[in-house]
Amino acid sequence: MRYFLIAGEASGDLHASNLMASIKKNDAQADFCFLGGDLMAAQGGKMVRHYKDMAFMGFIPVLLHARTVLGNIKQCKASILAYKPDALILIDYPSFNLKMAQFVKENLPGVPVYYYISPKLWAWKEYRLKSIRQYVDKVFSILPFEVKWFADRGYQVDFVGNPCVDAVEGRSCKGESRAVFNERNQLDNRPIMALLAGSRMQEIKSSLPIMLESASRYPEYQLVVAGAPSIEATVYDELLAPYKARVVYNQTYELLQQSELAVVTSGTATLETALLRVPQVVVYKMSGGWLFHRFLELFIRVPYISLVNLIADKWLVKELVIEDFTVKKLCAEIDRLRTQAYHDQVMRGYDELIELLGHVSASDKAAQTIVQLLAGEK
Repeated sequence: MRYFLIAGEASGDLHASNLMASIKKNDAQADFCFLGGDLMAAQGGKMVRHYKDMAFMGFIPVLLHARTVLGNIKQCKASILAYKPDALILIDYPSFNLKMAQFVKENLPGVPVYYYISPKLWAWKEYRLKSIRQYVDKVFSILPFEVKWFADRGYQVDFVGNPCVDAVEGRSCKGESRAVFNERNQLDNRPIMALLAGSRMQEIKSSLPIMLESASRYPEYQLVVAGAPSIEATVYDELLAPYKARVVYNQTYELLQQSELAVVTSGTATLETALLRVPQVVVYKMSGGWLFHRFLELFIRVPYISLVNLIADKWLVKELVIEDFTVKKLCAEIDRLRTQAYHDQVMRGYDELIELLGHVSASDKAAQTIVQLLAGEK
């Protein structure tokens, strides 16, 4: 079978690559064409576009890069038509992917569209459910509470487990010693505070300066930033220049498993940090301050922003959002995480979270279902 996949950022590249590996186990003739990244490329097939040329977030950045965005859309459509896939598989990235779902249904009506890692409609832009009803044949959910949310609105989704569980459990660095990690990255023996500022330029430039200013007040820690592979090193060099901090690339799991605590921008990384059992503060920064935050609250329908708290449906970790994301408040939470009582409380919460997610391979389950559907077995 011929599979066309679209992933628009680093986490999507990771989870799509694992899905591709699982598809190959179930379909010996699997052939791939995709928009994605290096991890997907390692699974084989033809790359149409790298996600680093696609990761624009927010109205203004999209507007400023309108020509590139439109070019990506045009190139993707042309590639789909030329490739003639047996299935289109979408990985998150809804603003782009729902356009492609519509295009396929209107131009290749016999080709099924599958969504792996569905858009977070329960938090934002619920109106997109209309497009999913029209253009998506099957949604594979990775968050257990999504099953009920979609069902309440008359749409059935399949919960397949969470791919972060697969990725963390299958990490190649499991068992690596602190000494090996330190030597490879020229670090000393002080405990590590990990700073995960996201994978998009806008996130990094808005969040990392506050992270660095706060963390630099704890000289007993060495500060290590998880570098996003799509961001040029010069961006980090400029931001880190005033501080004694280092950046490491393509070593997020290695970094986290050696860290005493972490400051993490809201996103998939919050869940990965929890699965690796690292105490964390979740942060998120957007321009506009408190007034814009109040405006957003009119549309956002969930009480939490981090996957950790959303899945648990209670406060397991602290979230500092927009106007609450300040040096003073972040330092206060870092101080709190350093106390034994709060540390133990967070660890107990992580245990509950891990139990909720289970241990099923999400990529294997989704791949098996996709292959069976294409073979007419379901």
